Amino acid sequence: MEPVTLQSTEEIFKLLAEVSLKGKGLTAECLLDKVLDEGFTEPIYLSATGEDPDAFYQGKPNAWAVYQIREWKRVMMISGGPGRERRVQITETP
Repeated sequence: MEPVTLQSTEEIFKLLAEVSLKGKGLTAECLLDKVLDEGFTEPIYLSATGEDPDAFYQGKPNAWAVYQIREWKRVMMISGGPGRERRVQITETP
């Protein structure tokens, strides 16, 4: 997948609604649900890079491996990839 950068909450939600994660570590039928569960209700930035055979976009495999989602000072990083366990980390920037 080509890297993607979005800066509109609506566009971010549309993309996340089409992503599902399978495999080891963090899994989600709909990545948007996971993001909302973590309290990211108005994300202002999303970056998606890399390729993961266990990540699906619109039902097709090999979606992005790394997702960075920012909501003001909070950042959610979801990282995975071929042969790696997918992890999620949430931090606050100063």
